[in-house]
Amino acid sequence: MLPTKSFAALSATTPLEAYSFNRRNVGPKDVQIEILYCGVCHSDLHQAKNEWGGSMYPMVPGHEIVGKVLSVGSDVTKFKVGDLAGVGVMVDSCRHCASCQQDLENYCEEGMTGTYNSQERDGSGITMGGYSTQIVVDEHYTVHISEKLPLAAVAPLLCAGITTYSPLVYAGVKKGMKVAIVGLGGLGHMGVKFAVSFGAEVTVISTSPHKEEDAKKLGATHFLVSTDAEAMKKYHNYFDVILDAISANHDYTQYLQLLALNGKLMVVGLPTEAPKVQPFSLVSNRRSVIGSCIGGMKETQEMLDYCAAHGIVSDIEIIPMQNINEAYSRMLNGEVKYRFVIDLASLKD
Repeated sequence: MLPTKSFAALSATTPLEAYSFNRRNVGPKDVQIEILYCGVCHSDLHQAKNEWGGSMYPMVPGHEIVGKVLSVGSDVTKFKVGDLAGVGVMVDSCRHCASCQQDLENYCEEGMTGTYNSQERDGSGITMGGYSTQIVVDEHYTVHISEKLPLAAVAPLLCAGITTYSPLVYAGVKKGMKVAIVGLGGLGHMGVKFAVSFGAEVTVISTSPHKEEDAKKLGATHFLVSTDAEAMKKYHNYFDVILDAISANHDYTQYLQLLALNGKLMVVGLPTEAPKVQPFSLVSNRRSVIGSCIGGMKETQEMLDYCAAHGIVSDIEIIPMQNINEAYSRMLNGEVKYRFVIDLASLKD
């Protein structure tokens, strides 16, 4: 077994704290990665606080993992010692269902195995995430990281990046299309970057007027304050695609009304309560609401390669592991632009 330092939630009501545990030994198809950086996702906070239910403790969060390969199993063919590698939201799936066979492991019919807070498929325990010094993962669920990009800023691409890239690609976003990004946070800012890079006319919709300057810096052409009813009305029937990245509870109807004929509301935000939808807003213009959950391993690598080719990374603030509880509080208050990333060297001292 491999002794590993981490920070963990020991319950839903206590702060994260230092915690040591053992990783499994490296198997024939495994890659052992020294974790250098790990992004902080809003879902880490949701699960640490058991806001979605089903949380298991102790819990080591973290699924935006980048680092360096320390060792590989005897049957590994895709990685070698010293390679930069990443691990995202999942570390396993059934591998044989229709979804897995189509490189859509994220939609595994048996349910993907999350990087943390999931039961290992062999029954050996609970998966532990990237708020730790190392991880051991099957090579199929490990991705290559380019040396062209700043490593810390790549980490959020493993969740925030693929979570926004995949639905925009699925919706066919291309040059000349009109795209709105709702919510300018960790997910939203990546959605803006991708939509702009695809050549779309991009509008950011937010409850916060002060975010307009940042939206324009990211490449948005227009900015809408969602509480300004008159301004919103001017954009009724306007957009081809809207990416909804809001994690707070909200009504989908006001955004559906902004969609043109055959418009798509792509949902990636995960509110704690069921959203409201007026059926009339759906049947008008033959609009649709489509959910999207990260991406498969093939698409995740495709996204990382696209980012390397186009110089796209997340906007980050690097923190030591010991500041994670403060970071959670600041994240709840919207005080980060736009993703915290943990420097795991702070656990190795």
